[in-house]
Amino acid sequence: MNKKSAALSSIIAAVFLTLFKFVVGLLTFSLGILSEALHSLLDLLAALITYISVNISDKPADKSHHYGHGKIDNLSALIESVLLIVTSGWIIYEAVGRLTSGNVHIQISIWSYVVVITSIIIDISRSRMLFKVAKQSNSQALEADAIHFSTDILSSGVVLLGLIVSNFGYYNADAYSAIGVAIIVLFISYRLGKRAINVLLDHAPDGVMDIVEKKLKSIPEIKGYHDLKIRTAGPDTFIRVNIHLNDKIDLTTAHLLCDKIEHAIGKMIPRCEVTIHAEPENENKS
Repeated sequence: MNKKSAALSSIIAAVFLTLFKFVVGLLTFSLGILSEALHSLLDLLAALITYISVNISDKPADKSHHYGHGKIDNLSALIESVLLIVTSGWIIYEAVGRLTSGNVHIQISIWSYVVVITSIIIDISRSRMLFKVAKQSNSQALEADAIHFSTDILSSGVVLLGLIVSNFGYYNADAYSAIGVAIIVLFISYRLGKRAINVLLDHAPDGVMDIVEKKLKSIPEIKGYHDLKIRTAGPDTFIRVNIHLNDKIDLTTAHLLCDKIEHAIGKMIPRCEVTIHAEPENENKS
C-alpha cells in the first residue's frame, strides 16, 4: 500500500468511528465516549491534513523550493499536535466541571461497550498499517497518524474501564476516564510537536551524525573533515561535509572518491542526499 492509499483509508475509518462515537455518546451522556468522539473528530482532521501533506511532500524540488516540499510533512504533524492539545484541554475542563457539580450520571447500554470495543479493533488494524507504510516511506506525517491511532487504543481502553466501573454505580469513573484520555493525548501530542518543531528548525536528527562520522573516519583517504551539517525535510535527509584529501590526488580521483562516499552514506540512511566538498589536506585543516 502506498502513502496516499494509507492516508485515504485512515480518513474512511475516522469518519465511521467519529459518527459512531458521537451517536452513542449523546444517547448515553457518557463524557468518556464523547471525549473519545471528539478525539476521533480531531483524528479525522489530522487524517485529512496527512492526506493533503503526503500529496504535496513528494513533489520534486522546483524554482521556489530548492529542497523539495518535504517539510509540509512535518508542518502537518505539528498542526495535528496543536489540535490534540486543544481537545485535551476541553476534555479536562468538562470532566472537572462534572465532578465538581456532581452531574456525573450516565446511561450505560450495550452500545456503550460495542462502540468502544469496535474502536479498539479498528485502531489496532489501522495503526499497524500506518506504521508499516510510514516506515517504508519515512513519512513523519503518516507516523504521526499511526501514533494518534495507537493512543486511541489506550484511551479507548481507559474509557472501557470507566464504563465497567460505572456499571456498578460509581459514575465518577466516567469523568476520571475522560481525564485519563486527555492526559494520554497530551503526552503523545508533546512528543509529536517537539519532534516536528525540531525538524522545522533544522535540528540534526538523532543518531545520524554518529553514523556519518563513523563512516568518514573509516575511509583511509580522508585525512580530516569539517563543517558536517545535517538537516531533514519530511522523509528526506540532506548532508553536507568538507573533507581533506592528500594534495597529490588528481581531480578525477577526488571526484570518484566523493561519489563513492556519497553512495556509501546513502546506503546507510534512507532517502539521503549527500554533498561532499573536497579540499587539499594542507588547506584550512581542522
